[in-house]
Amino acid sequence: MREFRSVTLRDVADLLRQPENTLITCHVKPDGDCLGSAFALKFLLSSLGSRAWVVCAEECPHRLAFLLDEEQSSVLPQAIPEEFADARVIAVDTASPGQAGDLFVLYGDVYALSIDHHGRGTPFADHYIDPDASATGELIYRLATLWVADGSLDAISLDAAMRIYAAIVSDTGSFKYANTTPEALRTAAELVAIGVDVAEVNRRLFSSIPYLQMAAQYEGFRRLRFYENGRIASIVFPYEAKIALGIRDEHTETLVDLARVIEGVEIAFVLKQPTEEAVFRLSTRATVDFDVSAVCGVFGGGGHVRAAGATITDSPDIEDAEKRVLAEICKRI
Repeated sequence: MREFRSVTLRDVADLLRQPENTLITCHVKPDGDCLGSAFALKFLLSSLGSRAWVVCAEECPHRLAFLLDEEQSSVLPQAIPEEFADARVIAVDTASPGQAGDLFVLYGDVYALSIDHHGRGTPFADHYIDPDASATGELIYRLATLWVADGSLDAISLDAAMRIYAAIVSDTGSFKYANTTPEALRTAAELVAIGVDVAEVNRRLFSSIPYLQMAAQYEGFRRLRFYENGRIASIVFPYEAKIALGIRDEHTETLVDLARVIEGVEIAFVLKQPTEEAVFRLSTRATVDFDVSAVCGVFGGGGHVRAAGATITDSPDIEDAEKRVLAEICKRI
């Protein structure tokens, strides 16, 4: 069995400094941190002389399309140019094989490196992981500054800086979440100094909501359930509801925050059914000192102490999946 090493930032810098065609893979349901980090790394590698391409098992959500570059209109595997057939493969912001989705079937045996900040997961490549970082974007910024310091790069481009900022501000909830650290704020300040238009990035991320996303939130509000005297809130969103509303999966990505912000709720979780198959996507959040990643770990997922996810494939229906998740939470409160 292949053994995976924990590597240093210098190891990462030395490896990726070598010009080589590179595929940068994202996790399923790519978010702002994942896409921002991936495309920032693409710009940085291009500056170092590598050809790079970002790929994900699912298409980029419409609201995050501004993080792509002019070269790529899609992140799906079928859009990869032929020249990347034997490229080195790097994963960003991906804690476990299951989070890579179908990409793990394609690249599970050839991943050269994983760069991530999740504290709980299953390593599937040599890895640079810092669970104290607020976002994977922070790690990409460290990498970029190291290359500037050793002369490999003249400077961090505005294109890369904007995407790193988007990554950090996404995962910190515009610096509202508990994972906001002094380093995150210092990094953001340095990115602003480079010239990032923070007002525009924040508008695109937080202040521009598609109508169908609002419709999904309304339906999610109708489906709210409370347990343990209101300490636990859940939303169960079956495939039938998705079809009835005519929405896409990306329109349901904020449902867990809808449940989380209700007064008195300490643990929130959402179960979504993307297709008719009995496959259910779990998203969890905690507003107190409760390890939701331990709950997700039971189902093969991972993440952070207060924010984690998993995919449940061994429940006959979404109601059974909710009962199982609720039972795991109740064991630990």
